[in-house]
Amino acid sequence: MVTQRPQRSPRLNKKQVVEAALRLLNETGLDGLTLRAIAKELDVQAPALYWHFKNKQELLDEMATEMYRRMVESPGQVPDTGWRERLLTANRALRAALLSYRDGAKVFSGSRFTGTLHAVEMERTLTLFTEAGFTLAQAVRATSTTYLYTLGFVTEEQGVQPLPGERREGYDVTERARLMADFPLSAQAGALIFEDYDRNFEEGLAVIVTGIGARFGIG
Repeated sequence: MVTQRPQRSPRLNKKQVVEAALRLLNETGLDGLTLRAIAKELDVQAPALYWHFKNKQELLDEMATEMYRRMVESPGQVPDTGWRERLLTANRALRAALLSYRDGAKVFSGSRFTGTLHAVEMERTLTLFTEAGFTLAQAVRATSTTYLYTLGFVTEEQGVQPLPGERREGYDVTERARLMADFPLSAQAGALIFEDYDRNFEEGLAVIVTGIGARFGIG
């Protein structure tokens, strides 16, 4: 028996699929984001999507790329005056971009960018660092470390607050403190861990940036 391939939908392109997937992501989260759900959103049969994406990971790669594209094209980018400022502004922008989507950090994690758009900013960053006195290896380590910090931070942040203004059950710091009354320091730490994420992010990022300068001896 010959299996026929699904017919291409003349009104459907890859960009439309990605935009629909990003819209649905905020409604369903990553676990609920299926090709079937996306096809329903686009009013097509699910097999039509396989013309554009062989599997869900290919779709996630393109979603991550589109998220990055929107981030770098957003207005208000401030020119960097040095490597420290570059790390601060780039990671603040990344966190803001990830937080604008439910499970945004999970989409980014493990995905690869399609095309070479990201190389524009990467080359700019590495040039800035090497001109400041970093070796290429040191520049890569510095930028990778801060990137991974931001990705991990937002992953944990969205585990508590999937979207701004939302909070999952089980993260009431007062109740947590009551349950951990026999461990007073751990009980008090709850409010420092699970609240005021903006402040926590900035303090952690500052620690890393300071450490990078100390580790490589570059002020």
